[in-house]
Amino acid sequence: QVQLVESGGGLVQSGGSLRLSCTASINILSIYSMGWYRQAPGKQRELVAEIINDGPTNYVDSVKGRFTISRDNAKNTLYLQLNSLKPEDTAVYYCYALRYIATAAYTGPREYWGQGTQVTVSS
Repeated sequence: QVQLVESGGGLVQSGGSLRLSCTASINILSIYSMGWYRQAPGKQRELVAEIINDGPTNYVDSVKGRFTISRDNAKNTLYLQLNSLKPEDTAVYYCYALRYIATAAYTGPREYWGQGTQVTVSS
């Protein structure tokens, strides 16, 4: 089992910055991809950013140029730097990890999720 613990959310004014952290209970080098989703009230959860292994990154168009995803393998931690925040960025942000496992019972991908951290941007 993989546990993901998020931190760094909070209340910030429009134009401000936050940095979210997600620390995994295992060596993240064993994780295929990690990323951040967000869910605003009344809306579906959407992928904000992801990083594949230790390389390629993807961002939803609405955050390109403002958010940066990165990981520190030595600390088993994933980060999301949020700059130039807008009120529409207000949501609960969830860290996720996709790992390929092989057990006697199952071989294949498995997802893990953090508990979520609230980001609120005031206008």
